Parts: sequence; C-alpha cells; structure tokens
Amino acid sequence: MPVSPVTARPGAGARLAELIRCRTVSAWHGEPDRADVAEAFAAFPGHLERLYPLLHRHLVRETVDGTGLLFRWRGASPLDPLVLMAHWDVVPAPETEKEWADAGWAADPFAGAEVTLAGGPAVRGRGALDDKGALVAVAEAVENLLAAGFTPDHDVWLVFGGDEEVGGGNAAALSELLRERLRSQGTEPWLVLDEGGAVVPSPLPVVDATCAMIGLAEKGQAQLRLTVTGAGGHASYPPPGSPVPRLARALRRVERRPFPARMNGTTAAMLAALAPLASGAAGRALPWITRSGTVAARALGVLGGEAAAMVRTTVAQTRLAAGTANNVLPSSARAVLDCRIVPGQSVQDVVEGIRRRVADPQVEVELIHGQDPSPESPAEDDRFAALGAAVGISWPGTAPVPYLLMAATDSRHFHAWCRHVYRFAPLRMDQAQRASIHGEDEWVSVESLTRGERFQRELITGRGGSWSRP
Repeated sequence: MPVSPVTARPGAGARLAELIRCRTVSAWHGEPDRADVAEAFAAFPGHLERLYPLLHRHLVRETVDGTGLLFRWRGASPLDPLVLMAHWDVVPAPETEKEWADAGWAADPFAGAEVTLAGGPAVRGRGALDDKGALVAVAEAVENLLAAGFTPDHDVWLVFGGDEEVGGGNAAALSELLRERLRSQGTEPWLVLDEGGAVVPSPLPVVDATCAMIGLAEKGQAQLRLTVTGAGGHASYPPPGSPVPRLARALRRVERRPFPARMNGTTAAMLAALAPLASGAAGRALPWITRSGTVAARALGVLGGEAAAMVRTTVAQTRLAAGTANNVLPSSARAVLDCRIVPGQSVQDVVEGIRRRVADPQVEVELIHGQDPSPESPAEDDRFAALGAAVGISWPGTAPVPYLLMAATDSRHFHAWCRHVYRFAPLRMDQAQRASIHGEDEWVSVESLTRGERFQRELITGRGGSWSRP
C-alpha cells in the first residue's frame, strides 16, 4: 500500500480545552434551573463541527436519541467495519471558586486551562481524561487522515454518546440502530473500541514497566437496597431491634464476609502477560502463581484495592438514610449497596449472596438495577494484535496487556451482539491521574493526546486503504 505522510495539526490541546469549557454535565442536563447546561448540550455538536470541518464534510452525521452522535466514514466496503467510541458528557464538578478550591481543584474545573504539568504542556479540566480527551484523539486522527487524502478499505463508524455518565441510553439506541443496519448487510463490527484501560506505568507493584491495559471485558453491576422497618417513637425509650441498629448489623455482616476470590479468563490472561515483566522475589514467583488460578486469585485478593477487584465481586456501601429528627426513633432505615460482579457470577448470584450474608428476614433486600458481566473478548487473535501494533507505534516499548474493567462503559451495549469489543483509551494515566477521574484536578498531557491520535490513526490505516491527493 502506498504510504502518504500524515501531518498532525498542531493545537489538539487547545481544541480539547474548548470542548472542556462546554459544560456538558449529564447529571444536570434537563434540570429546570440549568438552562446553561441545556445550552452547552445544544452547542457541543457545533463546537465539534467547527473544530473538525473535514470530518463533518466527508462523514455522514446523525443525531440519535437526543444527544447521541453517529458518524459514518464510507470505505471501499461496508463489511466488517471498525467502530470507535467515546462520550462527551462529564460528571459534575464544583462551580464556584470557593467550592472548587475547597474540593482540591487548582483552578476552575470548566476553565479548560492549558497549563504546564509534569514538565510539559497539558490540559486541565473536567473531562480531560473521561472522556473528551479520548474523543479528541479519535477526531484528530480522522481529521488528519482526511487532510492527507486517505480512504479506508472498510467503513469506519464513530459513536459519540452524550449520556454515558447517567446510564448510556444514547449508546443503547446507537447500538440497536447499528445492529439493524449491519445485520441487513450480513455483517458485524470487525472491532469495537471504547474507553476503559489506559497506558499505565507499573500496573502491579512487582511490574516495573509501562503497559497498555486493554479491557477484554467489564464487570457487571447490581445496586441493592436494604430496608428495615419497625415502630418509631420517642428516642427516650428505644426498643430492641429498631431499624437503625438492625440495619447496621446487616451491613457489618456483609462487610465481614466478602465474596470469594475467583479467577476469570481475562485476569488470567493479564497475569500471563505481566509475568515476563515482573521483577524481584514476587516477580519470580508470579509465573508459578499464574499456573494455579486458585493461588493467583487468592494472592490478588490479599492485595486488596484494584488488584482484589479483578478477582472478586465487590460490595460498596454507598448510601444510608434514616430518621427525621434527633429525638425521634425512625420507623425505617435504608442502605444502598453498589456491587461490581466478576465474570463467572450473575446478578442473581449476588442478590442471593447478599441475602445469605444478611441472614435476617426482617431486612428486605431489593434489586434496584442489575446487569451481568460482559462477555470476554479474545486476546489471541488479529483484533488484539492490531491494537498491540498500534500501541507499538504510538507508545514504543509499551506492552499490550489484557485487562478486566471495573467500571461500566457504553460499549457494554455493543458487547451484547459483537464478539470483539475492547476498552482502551490510548492516553497515559498514572495512579494520580486515574484517581482524578470523577475526582479533582483531572488533566491530560498534550504529548498523550498526540500519541493517542497516532494510535487511532494507526488502527484505522492498519486495515488498509488508499491515498489520493487531498
């Protein structure tokens, strides 16, 4: 295939900064007193069109489910298309100077500030990593390829959701629409790529290497409500077994009996990929540990935190509610549990497991929302190899590693009918940056954006295409 040089446009950081200044906070969208947010959602597609004119000139854009954006880049064949996903809504952040300063932000989260961090130019603000930075990497790659006169061999679809942070209704509608269209052509996506893992230094304490953590699957989710009801009354003569202490006992039982650690295919593949990169005594033991799924699961479970979450269904106690006054016994008490389900278990398994741990018929356990874990995409085929090849060019010396994603993404709607769905944002994120997602001082380096653009460009062109004079 003849190669045409692609010159990346300067100013990707400035374009990301402008998109950050557009306050597309999905949690506030639709609130009657947030006209500014409604205006931001209405304005965002216009910002995108102005910043990426070739993308909008050459690709067909549709709006789906109110805020979902679907772009089709026609290739030589509509069969086996590539689907690149991102979302442009963000979670809330403090708005007043006092609020954001008290929360730990160095500046206004929605200022879209271009700053110098970690020795280089960067962009700080809500959405820099989750997920406008990844969206910019995709849009920059397409814009630069169009400027160079590139036409892909296969269709490329861009799927940009506007409500991922509040359930992903856009993605569900976009997935169903694309499934119908591709099914009528007798095809399905060759590969779907969404946010998820990232380029991470030292993903485990015994691994002193930078790895591209590519999500093969994501955990399921079950939100449960625990409710205890009883007689209220005056707080001066509390009866035994009133709602608050009864609920507290139930929560202690749940906390003291975590779900057992169990190995899954994705985590086993991750350990196998990390074993050659491990160092020290623990590193020397890792290849042996990986040969026994039970031993490896228990070892990760002991580490706690993210390592344990890779092999265990986790239970987080997120909400408590009881009482109306300081001197009145509440007639009911409620708690919400957010459970993230490891592959191999189901929502029903978790509901039954929580009931067994509570062990109290006076505590009602109610399922609020549930979704089983996604299927696990293969790590030993040409799709994963294509991702690894793009990583090798954009992030030299970085090892592609399979990964189990703890959170939920829009791609789960595609994994219900697509066999090859992967979750990877080609941006560097150290531990502090990962903590800033949904937290404080979220930022991305301009170098990371540049490398992310190169990754997406290599993924698109790696499947072939033709070049013409632009």
